[in-house]
Amino acid sequence: MPRMFLGGTRLRKSRRWWAGIVFLLAVAGCAAFAQQAPPPAKQAPVTVSAAISLKDALDQLGREYERDNPGAKVTLNYASSGTLQHQIEQGAPVDIYFPAAQKQMDTLQSAGLILADTRKNIVANDLVLIAPSATDNIHTFQDLAKSLVKTVAIGEPATVPAGMYAQQTLEHLGLWADVQKKAVYAKDVRQVVTFVASGNADAGLVYRTDAQTSPKIRTIFTAPPDSHDPIVYPAAVLKNSKEPDAAKAFLAFLETPHALEIFKTYGFNDPNNPQGKI
Repeated sequence: MPRMFLGGTRLRKSRRWWAGIVFLLAVAGCAAFAQQAPPPAKQAPVTVSAAISLKDALDQLGREYERDNPGAKVTLNYASSGTLQHQIEQGAPVDIYFPAAQKQMDTLQSAGLILADTRKNIVANDLVLIAPSATDNIHTFQDLAKSLVKTVAIGEPATVPAGMYAQQTLEHLGLWADVQKKAVYAKDVRQVVTFVASGNADAGLVYRTDAQTSPKIRTIFTAPPDSHDPIVYPAAVLKNSKEPDAAKAFLAFLETPHALEIFKTYGFNDPNNPQGKI
Protein backbone atom coordinates (compact mmCIF):
# COMPACT_ATOMS: atom_id res chain seq x y z
CA MET A 1 0.00 0.00 0.00
CA PRO A 2 2.67 2.58 0.81
CA ARG A 3 4.31 1.87 -2.55
CA MET A 4 0.97 2.42 -4.36
CA PHE A 5 0.44 5.68 -2.43
CA LEU A 6 3.90 6.89 -3.39
CA GLY A 7 3.25 5.95 -7.00
CA GLY A 8 -0.02 7.91 -6.96
CA THR A 9 1.73 10.91 -5.50
CA ARG A 10 4.38 10.78 -8.19
CA LEU A 11 1.68 10.47 -10.87
CA ARG A 12 -0.23 13.47 -9.56
CA LYS A 13 2.97 15.55 -9.41
CA SER A 14 3.84 14.47 -12.95
CA ARG A 15 0.42 15.51 -14.22
CA ARG A 16 0.67 18.86 -12.47
CA TRP A 17 4.12 19.39 -13.99
CA TRP A 18 2.94 18.64 -17.51
CA ALA A 19 -0.16 20.81 -17.02
CA GLY A 20 2.11 23.65 -15.99
CA ILE A 21 4.27 23.16 -19.05
CA VAL A 22 1.23 23.14 -21.37
CA PHE A 23 -0.11 26.29 -19.69
CA LEU A 24 3.19 28.11 -20.12
CA LEU A 25 3.44 27.05 -23.75
CA ALA A 26 -0.11 28.26 -24.37
CA VAL A 27 0.62 31.62 -22.77
CA ALA A 28 3.80 31.98 -24.80
CA GLY A 29 1.96 31.07 -27.98
CA CYS A 30 -0.76 33.65 -27.34
CA ALA A 31 1.86 36.30 -26.65
CA ALA A 32 3.67 35.47 -29.86
CA PHE A 33 0.39 35.59 -31.82
CA ALA A 34 -0.47 38.96 -30.26
CA GLN A 35 2.89 40.33 -31.39
CA GLN A 36 2.38 39.06 -34.94
CA ALA A 37 -1.30 40.00 -35.33
CA PRO A 38 -1.97 43.46 -36.88
CA PRO A 39 -3.46 46.09 -34.58
CA PRO A 40 -7.18 46.83 -34.91
CA ALA A 41 -7.96 49.20 -37.80
CA LYS A 42 -8.38 52.80 -36.68
CA GLN A 43 -10.16 55.69 -38.40
CA ALA A 44 -7.64 58.48 -38.92
CA PRO A 45 -8.41 62.18 -39.46
CA VAL A 46 -8.41 63.42 -43.06
CA THR A 47 -7.98 67.03 -44.21
CA VAL A 48 -9.49 67.92 -47.59
CA SER A 49 -8.63 71.18 -49.38
CA ALA A 50 -11.50 71.71 -51.82
CA ALA A 51 -12.81 74.35 -54.20
CA ILE A 52 -15.41 76.44 -52.41
CA SER A 53 -18.03 75.58 -55.03
CA LEU A 54 -18.03 72.08 -53.52
CA LYS A 55 -18.88 73.33 -50.03
CA ASP A 56 -22.56 72.39 -49.72
CA ALA A 57 -22.19 68.92 -51.19
CA LEU A 58 -18.96 68.10 -49.34
CA ASP A 59 -20.30 69.35 -46.03
CA GLN A 60 -23.13 66.81 -46.29
CA LEU A 61 -20.87 64.01 -47.51
CA GLY A 62 -18.35 64.66 -44.75
CA ARG A 63 -21.06 64.38 -42.11
CA GLU A 64 -22.37 61.16 -43.60
CA TYR A 65 -18.89 59.63 -43.76
CA GLU A 66 -18.23 60.44 -40.10
CA ARG A 67 -21.63 59.04 -39.14
CA ASP A 68 -21.07 55.76 -40.96
CA ASN A 69 -17.43 55.39 -39.89
CA PRO A 70 -17.24 55.90 -36.10
CA GLY A 71 -14.03 57.60 -35.13
CA ALA A 72 -13.44 59.13 -38.57
CA LYS A 73 -12.87 62.88 -38.75
CA VAL A 74 -13.06 64.84 -42.01
CA THR A 75 -11.78 68.42 -41.92
CA LEU A 76 -12.82 70.48 -44.95
CA ASN A 77 -10.79 73.51 -45.98
CA TYR A 78 -12.43 75.69 -48.67
CA ALA A 79 -11.03 78.46 -50.87
CA SER A 80 -10.32 79.11 -54.54
CA SER A 81 -8.49 76.27 -56.24
CA GLY A 82 -5.46 78.46 -56.93
CA THR A 83 -5.19 79.61 -53.33
CA LEU A 84 -5.33 76.01 -52.11
CA GLN A 85 -2.72 75.00 -54.68
CA HIS A 86 -0.30 77.63 -53.36
CA GLN A 87 -0.94 76.51 -49.77
CA ILE A 88 -0.05 72.94 -50.70
CA GLU A 89 3.08 74.06 -52.54
CA GLN A 90 4.13 75.85 -49.36
CA GLY A 91 3.74 72.68 -47.29
CA ALA A 92 0.21 72.94 -45.88
CA PRO A 93 -0.76 69.68 -44.06
CA VAL A 94 -3.35 68.38 -46.53
CA ASP A 95 -4.40 64.81 -47.32
CA ILE A 96 -6.68 65.34 -50.35
CA TYR A 97 -6.76 68.12 -52.95
CA PHE A 98 -10.10 68.62 -54.76
CA PRO A 99 -9.95 71.64 -57.14
CA ALA A 100 -12.43 72.90 -59.74
CA ALA A 101 -10.04 72.52 -62.68
CA GLN A 102 -7.43 70.21 -64.12
CA LYS A 103 -4.91 73.07 -64.43
CA GLN A 104 -4.09 73.33 -60.72
CA MET A 105 -3.96 69.56 -60.30
CA ASP A 106 -1.66 69.25 -63.32
CA THR A 107 0.71 71.76 -61.71
CA LEU A 108 0.88 69.80 -58.46
CA GLN A 109 1.32 66.51 -60.31
CA SER A 110 4.18 67.96 -62.38
CA ALA A 111 5.82 69.05 -59.13
CA GLY A 112 5.50 65.52 -57.74
CA LEU A 113 3.21 66.60 -54.91
CA ILE A 114 0.34 64.16 -55.46
CA LEU A 115 0.05 60.37 -55.63
CA ALA A 116 -0.70 60.23 -59.35
CA ASP A 117 -2.36 56.82 -59.21
CA THR A 118 -5.03 58.20 -56.84
CA ARG A 119 -6.09 61.02 -59.17
CA LYS A 120 -9.75 60.72 -60.14
CA ASN A 121 -12.30 62.92 -61.89
CA ILE A 122 -15.17 63.18 -59.40
CA VAL A 123 -17.77 65.62 -60.81
CA ALA A 124 -18.29 68.26 -63.49
CA ASN A 125 -20.15 71.58 -63.66
CA ASP A 126 -21.61 74.23 -65.98
CA LEU A 127 -20.81 77.94 -66.26
CA VAL A 128 -23.79 80.29 -66.17
CA LEU A 129 -24.53 83.98 -66.45
CA ILE A 130 -26.37 85.36 -63.41
CA ALA A 131 -28.03 88.65 -62.47
CA PRO A 132 -29.97 90.00 -59.48
CA SER A 133 -33.45 88.46 -59.26
CA ALA A 134 -35.14 91.80 -59.98
CA THR A 135 -33.13 92.41 -63.15
CA ASP A 136 -35.10 92.02 -66.39
CA ASN A 137 -32.85 93.74 -68.93
CA ILE A 138 -30.16 91.08 -69.27
CA HIS A 139 -31.09 88.12 -71.46
CA THR A 140 -27.92 86.96 -73.22
CA PHE A 141 -24.15 87.19 -72.89
CA GLN A 142 -24.17 89.86 -75.58
CA ASP A 143 -26.07 92.17 -73.23
CA LEU A 144 -22.95 92.40 -71.06
CA ALA A 145 -21.37 94.68 -73.68
CA LYS A 146 -24.27 97.14 -73.54
CA SER A 147 -24.05 100.43 -71.63
CA LEU A 148 -26.87 99.39 -69.27
CA VAL A 149 -24.47 96.90 -67.67
CA LYS A 150 -21.92 98.79 -65.57
CA THR A 151 -20.20 96.00 -63.63
CA VAL A 152 -19.66 92.29 -64.24
CA ALA A 153 -18.30 90.11 -61.43
CA ILE A 154 -15.99 87.22 -62.21
CA GLY A 155 -13.41 85.26 -60.27
CA GLU A 156 -9.76 86.29 -60.60
CA PRO A 157 -8.77 84.24 -63.69
CA ALA A 158 -5.26 83.47 -62.42
CA THR A 159 -6.41 81.76 -59.22
CA VAL A 160 -10.15 81.09 -59.58
CA PRO A 161 -11.07 78.45 -62.18
CA ALA A 162 -14.56 79.95 -62.59
CA GLY A 163 -12.85 83.21 -63.58
CA MET A 164 -10.63 81.36 -66.04
CA TYR A 165 -13.66 79.67 -67.60
CA ALA A 166 -15.47 83.03 -67.68
CA GLN A 167 -12.60 84.70 -69.54
CA GLN A 168 -12.42 81.79 -72.00
CA THR A 169 -16.16 82.07 -72.67
CA LEU A 170 -16.12 85.83 -73.14
CA GLU A 171 -13.12 85.61 -75.46
CA HIS A 172 -14.88 82.87 -77.45
CA LEU A 173 -17.95 85.10 -77.80
CA GLY A 174 -15.88 88.16 -78.72
CA LEU A 175 -16.94 90.02 -75.58
CA TRP A 176 -13.81 90.00 -73.41
CA ALA A 177 -12.49 93.42 -74.53
CA ASP A 178 -15.78 95.09 -73.56
CA VAL A 179 -16.44 93.14 -70.35
CA GLN A 180 -12.87 93.43 -69.07
CA LYS A 181 -13.41 97.19 -68.66
CA LYS A 182 -16.39 96.49 -66.41
CA ALA A 183 -14.98 93.53 -64.55
CA VAL A 184 -15.06 93.31 -60.76
CA TYR A 185 -12.73 90.52 -59.67
CA ALA A 186 -13.57 88.22 -56.76
CA LYS A 187 -11.35 85.99 -54.61
CA ASP A 188 -13.60 82.97 -55.27
CA VAL A 189 -16.82 82.03 -56.99
CA ARG A 190 -18.95 82.45 -53.86
CA GLN A 191 -17.84 86.08 -53.62
CA VAL A 192 -19.11 86.59 -57.18
CA VAL A 193 -22.51 85.35 -56.00
CA THR A 194 -22.37 87.80 -53.09
CA PHE A 195 -21.51 90.74 -55.36
CA VAL A 196 -24.46 90.01 -57.64
CA ALA A 197 -26.95 89.12 -54.88
CA SER A 198 -26.14 92.37 -53.04
CA GLY A 199 -26.50 94.48 -56.17
CA ASN A 200 -22.83 95.46 -56.19
CA ALA A 201 -22.53 93.90 -59.64
CA ASP A 202 -25.07 93.96 -62.48
CA ALA A 203 -24.16 90.47 -63.60
CA GLY A 204 -21.68 87.70 -62.96
CA LEU A 205 -20.39 84.36 -64.20
CA VAL A 206 -20.46 81.42 -61.81
CA TYR A 207 -21.02 77.69 -61.76
CA ARG A 208 -24.56 76.41 -61.99
CA THR A 209 -24.19 74.89 -58.52
CA ASP A 210 -23.35 78.27 -57.00
CA ALA A 211 -26.20 79.99 -58.80
CA GLN A 212 -28.53 77.73 -56.79
CA THR A 213 -27.25 78.96 -53.43
CA SER A 214 -29.03 82.35 -53.30
CA PRO A 215 -32.67 83.31 -53.93
CA LYS A 216 -31.49 86.85 -54.69
CA ILE A 217 -30.01 85.87 -58.05
CA ARG A 218 -31.32 84.18 -61.16
CA THR A 219 -29.65 82.24 -63.93
CA ILE A 220 -29.85 84.02 -67.27
CA PHE A 221 -28.00 81.75 -69.66
CA THR A 222 -25.67 78.76 -69.74
CA ALA A 223 -22.32 79.18 -71.46
CA PRO A 224 -21.99 77.12 -74.67
CA PRO A 225 -20.11 73.88 -73.97
CA ASP A 226 -17.48 74.67 -76.60
CA SER A 227 -16.76 78.14 -75.22
CA HIS A 228 -14.50 76.98 -72.39
CA ASP A 229 -12.45 74.04 -71.17
CA PRO A 230 -14.50 71.19 -69.68
CA ILE A 231 -15.32 72.05 -66.07
CA VAL A 232 -14.16 68.89 -64.35
CA TYR A 233 -13.21 68.50 -60.67
CA PRO A 234 -10.33 66.08 -60.09
CA ALA A 235 -9.26 64.85 -56.65
CA ALA A 236 -6.08 63.15 -55.46
CA VAL A 237 -4.20 62.17 -52.31
CA LEU A 238 -1.18 64.33 -51.54
CA LYS A 239 2.24 62.69 -51.42
CA ASN A 240 2.97 64.22 -48.00
CA SER A 241 -0.33 63.00 -46.51
CA LYS A 242 0.18 61.78 -42.96
CA GLU A 243 -2.78 59.40 -43.33
CA PRO A 244 -2.70 58.12 -46.94
CA ASP A 245 -4.81 55.04 -46.24
CA ALA A 246 -7.56 57.04 -44.56
CA ALA A 247 -7.36 59.60 -47.38
CA LYS A 248 -7.72 56.88 -50.02
CA ALA A 249 -10.72 55.49 -48.16
CA PHE A 250 -12.51 58.85 -48.15
CA LEU A 251 -11.63 59.44 -51.79
CA ALA A 252 -13.11 56.05 -52.65
CA PHE A 253 -16.27 57.07 -50.79
CA LEU A 254 -16.55 60.18 -53.00
CA GLU A 255 -16.66 57.89 -56.05
CA THR A 256 -19.52 55.72 -54.78
CA PRO A 257 -22.94 55.85 -56.47
CA HIS A 258 -24.40 57.29 -53.26
CA ALA A 259 -21.91 60.16 -53.18
CA LEU A 260 -22.57 60.90 -56.85
CA GLU A 261 -26.28 61.07 -56.14
CA ILE A 262 -25.61 63.61 -53.40
CA PHE A 263 -23.48 65.67 -55.79
CA LYS A 264 -26.34 65.48 -58.28
CA THR A 265 -28.78 67.05 -55.82
CA TYR A 266 -26.49 70.10 -55.67
CA GLY A 267 -26.39 70.45 -59.46
CA PHE A 268 -23.14 68.73 -60.39
CA ASN A 269 -22.73 66.69 -63.56
CA ASP A 270 -21.19 63.39 -64.58
CA PRO A 271 -17.42 63.90 -65.09
CA ASN A 272 -17.49 61.38 -67.94
CA ASN A 273 -20.22 63.40 -69.65
CA PRO A 274 -19.77 67.02 -68.43
CA GLN A 275 -22.85 68.30 -70.21
CA GLY A 276 -25.09 65.51 -68.93
CA LYS A 277 -26.52 64.95 -65.49
CA ILE A 278 -25.26 62.21 -63.20
